[in-house]
Amino acid sequence: MGAERILCAVDTADLGAALDLAQALSGRIGGLKIGKELFTAHGPDAVARIIGSGHKVFLDLKYHDIPATVAGAVRAAAGLGCFVLTVHASGGPEMLRAAAEAAAASANPLLVVGVTVLTSLDAGDLDAIGQSGPVSRQVLRLAGLARSCGLDGVVCSPHEIAELRGALGDDFKLIVPGVRPVWAGADDQKRVMTPAEAIAAGADYLVIGRPITRAADPADAARRIADEITMETGR
Repeated sequence: MGAERILCAVDTADLGAALDLAQALSGRIGGLKIGKELFTAHGPDAVARIIGSGHKVFLDLKYHDIPATVAGAVRAAAGLGCFVLTVHASGGPEMLRAAAEAAAASANPLLVVGVTVLTSLDAGDLDAIGQSGPVSRQVLRLAGLARSCGLDGVVCSPHEIAELRGALGDDFKLIVPGVRPVWAGADDQKRVMTPAEAIAAGADYLVIGRPITRAADPADAARRIADEITMETGR
């Protein structure tokens, strides 16, 4: 059960390494997240080969552009067979609606989720870029906008899960990075929580990278995290 909640972040431009990781994690996680590094280096071929290895793909390119361009990108991602992708919720209502409508009209439906506030940012960072804090208020504002425009969910910090779940309901997907098992360091994430804590709070999926990808045995690390989730939450 816990394994299905894990989306492993493939943070590399090396397609061979990504495919090795995919093979090692076969049957142990819910999907692989392809971000800007791998997609910029290898494009749609990386997505096709990861899907061909038997994994679902979370395409995390955080689209933020004019509505027509984002809608076209969503249609293209659906055509690749991705099961979820990201757009920046700060792109505005028209862009968000265009993304949701493009996904709904695609022959291969996929989830579109909004990025609220990156987990590497804290209140001081928001002040520096001219957004009003605290972080939780900005997250709730953007998540509410995403839901009203037809998006399927948002990416959020683990510390916003409970508030978002209460405000936006059980059917709104929450995809949560910034989680670290107790035996891993926080790295560059400023707002972290353990995987079991995040699932207990109401997360649907957890994005976990370095605790798995930098482990001596990635498959065993994924198993340990999944077991921790199931043992502590029963989910």
